[in-house]
Amino acid sequence: MTRLLIVGPPGAGKGTQAARIAEHFGIPTISTGDIFRKNIAEGTELGTQVKAIVDAGDYVPDSLTNALVTDRLNEADAAGGFLLDGYPRTTDQVRYLTELLSSHGHALDAVIRLVADQDEIVRRLRQRAIEMGRVDDSEEAIRHRQEVYLRETAPLIELFREQGLLVEIDGLGAIDDVTERIFEALAARGLEVAA
Repeated sequence: MTRLLIVGPPGAGKGTQAARIAEHFGIPTISTGDIFRKNIAEGTELGTQVKAIVDAGDYVPDSLTNALVTDRLNEADAAGGFLLDGYPRTTDQVRYLTELLSSHGHALDAVIRLVADQDEIVRRLRQRAIEMGRVDDSEEAIRHRQEVYLRETAPLIELFREQGLLVEIDGLGAIDDVTERIFEALAARGLEVAA
């Protein structure tokens, strides 16, 4: 059973690597964005609450996000492990997740942090925006998103570092090279697919 979390700045290829890691270990990727959309689409009670909050332009409170993630982690496909993407986002959510897993006798095995030079990411995203004709993706907008990410995740990164969970990976370079770095770092921690 492998329980992982992946974090990384916008544009570092987190979604691509998350899919590869999940496939490698045979575990589902659990993204809060996907959970929100699924519950809204299915018209669940929690989904109705989320929709009202999102439609109002507000942040979904921790209590509601925690409830949705708890429901998702209780689904059968997550019994053998999971890869979390986009959760936890606050120190309170980290504490909640730690207590939730602990109550079932589990814990996170590792937190994969994709590290990338901000200027290089801005250059990459700006190039992609130009190629796709996305004029709203200005350098200023991209840099702002990077700053928000750094500000919001810094306390979490420190928490995970203190807990000995952090696995920092150079997120720049060819996609296959980054994937290989991730698998090597996880294997060094004893996290490998059983033969």
